[in-house]
Amino acid sequence: MDGALLPRDFFDGPVEEVAPALLGHVISHRTPEGEVAARLTEVEAYAGPLDPASHAYRGRTPRNEVMFGPPGHVYVYFTYGMHFCMNLVCGPDGTSMAVLLRAGEIIEGEDVARARRPRSTVRDLARGPARLCQALGVAREQNGLDVCVPGGPMTVRRGEPADPALIRNGPRTGVNGAKEVPWRFWIEGDRTVSPYRPHVPRQRKKITAEG
Repeated sequence: MDGALLPRDFFDGPVEEVAPALLGHVISHRTPEGEVAARLTEVEAYAGPLDPASHAYRGRTPRNEVMFGPPGHVYVYFTYGMHFCMNLVCGPDGTSMAVLLRAGEIIEGEDVARARRPRSTVRDLARGPARLCQALGVAREQNGLDVCVPGGPMTVRRGEPADPALIRNGPRTGVNGAKEVPWRFWIEGDRTVSPYRPHVPRQRKKITAEG
């Protein structure tokens, strides 16, 4: 691991190629509390307007504006009224492709991450997209950050790329559209990879004569 920043052209490619290539590299966020870094172990690819599961499928909105910008920027969104999730924009400017960061192993700043997630085990500190954001201190304020700027608060550093023989792929977690597209990528055998959960439609209560 040489610690050099991944260059912008690393992200400027097809999302289904950028996503698995990110495995093993390190995302780092520096805040007043300290710096926390995570080695990425699980990601998902989303292909913009071509992908029914993507936030950009129905076009540009104030929420997804960052996805339509240049590669190498952070897209943060709020979900379920309680959690933040983080993506890295990739592909040419305007294509709105992005990689969801699903899980990682905390390799720097574990004390800061544990302070943010005091009830968590070490394994679970960043095991899942919301937990990863919590451990790294990522919220709405980080939306739009450029990870390719040397000395910036959030960067993606070159790590030890995952062994291709250990990279697995399968359907994405919890998506309603394009359910079978195998664009979830993870490192086989890594204990920080989150469990797979398919989308479960909400069950509406049936109205009967008795109420």
